[in-house]
Amino acid sequence: MPITKEVIKKVAEDTGVSIDELTTSGVLALLREKKRKVMVDRLDVLAKYGVTSAGELEKKIKDGVIAEHPAWEDLILLENLEAGIGLIDEDIKAIQESS
Repeated sequence: MPITKEVIKKVAEDTGVSIDELTTSGVLALLREKKRKVMVDRLDVLAKYGVTSAGELEKKIKDGVIAEHPAWEDLILLENLEAGIGLIDEDIKAIQESS
């Protein structure tokens, strides 16, 4: 159920901030939490293979240190997670620069 404008206005008044500041803070909090979750997922993949980066994982796969399956799929996942973190960082930066 969507939050009504009246509820947003009441929360802004109760917290002593403007509606714009409340909206900005809310979006930033959401993005930071999403980034935290994505970073946890990234760290899980890195820990699974005992590596510190996607590049290191790829090298170990190519060198035969780590079996290709499912490591290639995990490498793709890792690269997608890292790209997602980059997008979130861009969104956070854009919001901070505009406010």
